[in-house]
Amino acid sequence: MSSPIFAGHCAALPHRRTLVLALSALFPLGAAQAQGVATDQQLAPVLITGASLRSGLAAHLPSNSVSKTAEDLRDQNLFNPEDALKYLPNTSIRKRYIGDRNSMIGGRSFGTLQPGRGLAYVDGYLISNFLGRFDGPRWNMITPEAIARVDMLYGPFSAIYPGNSIGTTVVTTEREPRGLEASARLTGYSQRFSQYGQADSYGGHQLSAYVGNRLDSGLWYTASLNHQNSTSQPMNYYSAGVNAKTGAFDPAKPGDKIVTGIVYDRDPKGAARAVFGASGGAIDHTVQDMLKLKAGYAFTPELMASAMLGLWTNDTQNSNRPFLRDAAGHTVWSGAVSDGVNRFVIPDSAFAPSSRDELHRHGGLTLKTRYASGWNASLVYSNYRILRDIAAQANLPEPQAQAGGEGLWTRRDGTGWNTLELQAAYSPVAGDWGDGRHALTLGLHRNAYLLNSPSRKAPNWLSGETVLTQSYSGRSEVIAAYAQDAWKLQQDLTLTLGLRQEQFRTTDGLQLLRVASCKAEAGAQCQAMGDGSFQRSLPYAERKLSGASPKASLAWMAQPDLTLKASFGRGVRFPNVEELYNGTFTATSQTQSDPNLKAERSNALEFSAEKDWELQRLRVSLFHDDVRDAILRQSDTSVLPSVTRVSNVDRVRTYGLELVWQTQDLFIQGLSLDVNAAFAHSKVLANARDPQSVGKWWLRVPKVRANVLAAYRPNSRWMASLGLRHSGRAYNDSYNLDSNPNVYGGVSSFTFVDLRCSVQLSPKFELALGLDNATDRRGYQAHPYPGRTLFTEIRARY
Repeated sequence: MSSPIFAGHCAALPHRRTLVLALSALFPLGAAQAQGVATDQQLAPVLITGASLRSGLAAHLPSNSVSKTAEDLRDQNLFNPEDALKYLPNTSIRKRYIGDRNSMIGGRSFGTLQPGRGLAYVDGYLISNFLGRFDGPRWNMITPEAIARVDMLYGPFSAIYPGNSIGTTVVTTEREPRGLEASARLTGYSQRFSQYGQADSYGGHQLSAYVGNRLDSGLWYTASLNHQNSTSQPMNYYSAGVNAKTGAFDPAKPGDKIVTGIVYDRDPKGAARAVFGASGGAIDHTVQDMLKLKAGYAFTPELMASAMLGLWTNDTQNSNRPFLRDAAGHTVWSGAVSDGVNRFVIPDSAFAPSSRDELHRHGGLTLKTRYASGWNASLVYSNYRILRDIAAQANLPEPQAQAGGEGLWTRRDGTGWNTLELQAAYSPVAGDWGDGRHALTLGLHRNAYLLNSPSRKAPNWLSGETVLTQSYSGRSEVIAAYAQDAWKLQQDLTLTLGLRQEQFRTTDGLQLLRVASCKAEAGAQCQAMGDGSFQRSLPYAERKLSGASPKASLAWMAQPDLTLKASFGRGVRFPNVEELYNGTFTATSQTQSDPNLKAERSNALEFSAEKDWELQRLRVSLFHDDVRDAILRQSDTSVLPSVTRVSNVDRVRTYGLELVWQTQDLFIQGLSLDVNAAFAHSKVLANARDPQSVGKWWLRVPKVRANVLAAYRPNSRWMASLGLRHSGRAYNDSYNLDSNPNVYGGVSSFTFVDLRCSVQLSPKFELALGLDNATDRRGYQAHPYPGRTLFTEIRARY
């Protein structure tokens, strides 16, 4: 986050601040041109005001926000693009491991079980993936080396963004060239991870590169690429609890295979369990490649067009590590086993491998005008398409499955989403932004999601599929019109009013399932398949929902360096197509969605005060979020297969406090501090479907979040930083029965310490070393977070 500094001190600024000031000259060409017109109005250039270097957001923005520039991100270990968010206030990122494709966002009043409340854009193009159970934004479409800045907005206070913004909105801006530019970064990492007495090393590397040029003709173009090869620590473990009838483990029987290696512990609810090894495709080896081409042309100084095309591929192999050994020391993968006291039966599927082959395409077009004042217009279109997505799951344990055998293939080929945004914005002359003047934004928006996910039997899981076993599909569409006006009531008082009207429609909802017998069910249709089985199809009728979202914000500049703001916003978040129609059944998991889900409705309030001093800035915010019909995704992993259910919760209320403090050179010349803390109280107030959950803490919203990032630059060559990430108590059970959260399967508190040191070897080369989780603490968000991880990085630029 950009630190406040008096303009009068610019002559004495060290190298880092000189670069930040240079970036401020780039942003009118970079951040502004990359977004839509309405977003341009919010993402104003970084400016030296009368007192300080402010955040990169416009002063009358109705949402409070935080920002990080590319130079700010040099102070921390950044491997994947979502790492840019890990020190931002009141934010959780469910990044389970390096290379995770599903790094979901958690915010003020929502946890990572509600990915529909995390909205993400890059250069004005939507990358929010609402097609899968745990699909996070498609961060993979961002090259780390191409990032110019990241801005995060809190809450549903802006009419410009869709209803999914009731949580958190992340806007990433990639670089645009001023002339001929090129840079590349090679990063490697390694971690030593231990769990349940098992220890091993996991590592990988990444190459991230960027090249661009801007010609005198008005044409500019860029190419960015990212290659990553990484291996995760174990994500899942196969375990068994006590017999529900006897309250104890089953006793050993004659004929059971005697094994060693069974580990006993307590699950998140405190119940005894036995753990047999890393299972369910626990160790993820992923090779990812991304190439993005962008170009733009200024037809006139006021009329510009740009286009973007990105391709991303992923080749994933998931493997397992059983703990069990027989008397000869051989690994035991399945069957009836015993340690001489207790008996367990391990199914063939427990340690079965899997793989995934993906090819995604992201394209976009933008046409806009750019007048210094008066009316401007823009048209932004984007299309995200999954060209190939094959998830192959074996039925047999790993040694047998390496030679083939039966399995299951699940596809999502052809699915994706597209968006269209038409905006018009009026802004007064900069010097005439005085009493009674208006800055107006009008817009039309459409987004549409298509989901089709069939699963078929695979006689050989390595080579192909045959008979359809199940499928779910559907379409959703949101059409919206919005208006927002920032009205300067007087020189120090700005009233921002907005209204967003949205219409939601879903069509073609369908679930198919191959079953042994077909029972009568309302609306279901059955067809005999000739092999003794039946294909049961359940089509769903078209649905239409609508919602109006009024917004209001009043900002008062009580003093030249003190701003007080009060904001109200209503947001309507419609259910995702996957939340409506997913009906996946596998050997290890089941998903039960609800085609009659209601839309989430959030009424949010925020009161904030922001104070700038000569070398520091402080923001204090009180927030209150009252959500009706909150959409909850709750999983029960204590049973096999595990069950995930999606449902509405009548009312959830969250309120809390945020503190954000930033300093530069306050204590020591060259030392910058970014410190933030958030305290939240989030509980279920009403839930007719599940009265026992009323009064319980809302899931995965930590009571306390806190971050510190201290960076010290004694001169223009050296930098050393210390980062601290803390997440407090949170719950993963609707009834808050997870009294033992600091174990696998729980949502634990954690405190991670990160270190980084870099040296500028020459004007064109930089070397860095870093440690994440330097004290090797265990943390869990159901899955274990990485252990101590060493980073090495070399960067070259032209």
